[in-house]
Amino acid sequence: MSLRIIFMGTPAFSVPTLARLTSDGHDIAAVYSQPPRAAGRRGLEQRKTPVHEFADSQAIEVRTPASLKPVEEHEAFAALRADVAIVVAYGLLLPKPVLQMPRFGCLNVHASLLPRWRGAAPIQRAIMAGDTETGVAIMQMEAGLDTGPVVREQRVPIDDRTTTQSLHDELALSGAAAMSEVLKQLEAAGTLHAVPQADDGITYAAKITKQEAHLDFDRPAAGVLRHVHGLSPFPGAWCLLDSPDRPVRVKLLQVERVADLSGAPGTVLDERLAIACSDGAIRPVRLQREGKSVMDLETFLHGMQPVVGSRAG
Repeated sequence: MSLRIIFMGTPAFSVPTLARLTSDGHDIAAVYSQPPRAAGRRGLEQRKTPVHEFADSQAIEVRTPASLKPVEEHEAFAALRADVAIVVAYGLLLPKPVLQMPRFGCLNVHASLLPRWRGAAPIQRAIMAGDTETGVAIMQMEAGLDTGPVVREQRVPIDDRTTTQSLHDELALSGAAAMSEVLKQLEAAGTLHAVPQADDGITYAAKITKQEAHLDFDRPAAGVLRHVHGLSPFPGAWCLLDSPDRPVRVKLLQVERVADLSGAPGTVLDERLAIACSDGAIRPVRLQREGKSVMDLETFLHGMQPVVGSRAG
């Protein structure tokens, strides 16, 4: 017998899980998502969230309260009589009464292997910290920030080619598959086995700030590469490159390490824009000059030829 589910999510990361729940045949009582935002040049359009758009395409009721704190929202939520609520990057705080309303509580897809990287930016922080693996955790929600016991996890490797965009997409699919398996178990057994999170190894994934996007070539090449990839595609790590007229701001969105070149940190080492770090060097693969579209290195070099010995910083 299918479960009666309330789904709560907002961005593109949430959509694969909702799509999987519908294809698995569950009864989606309603979808909760963030309210539409002003869009367009004059802000006159109302843009629905990716989850809202998908739910509309499936003719599922969508609710977009600005807050779940009012009592009338609690009553509306309870009236859905859900077996379980599935929460994937919803973006609103769930009050304690709401957490307790579904028969089996609320299950969350979190994009890390808890208790590592609780908080707002687990994908970016895992890459930037040099982690060699991450994953998704299916967690029973409680009042604390990502503190609930874990029902299931799936691991995903991170290497020097991994960017936040590629890892985001992989974890979104992994989260959907993991949640599907958890709900099959819940249907079959009527209960779930949840393991409390360890008291050690807790880290917090703070929001990414604009100040972090400015690259520091005084770091080793491995660290610079992970910093670039952790901020790709948004907000994009950037540096200033010397040019005949004025320094040009350039975002580096994908880079590779160059093993056989070295020099003073921030120095352009060759005509293909290798840049020295404190240990080794990196070379851009995809980048974006200010005011231009994203391009590969070959296209960039047609428009701006770097001077060997000039500075990036």
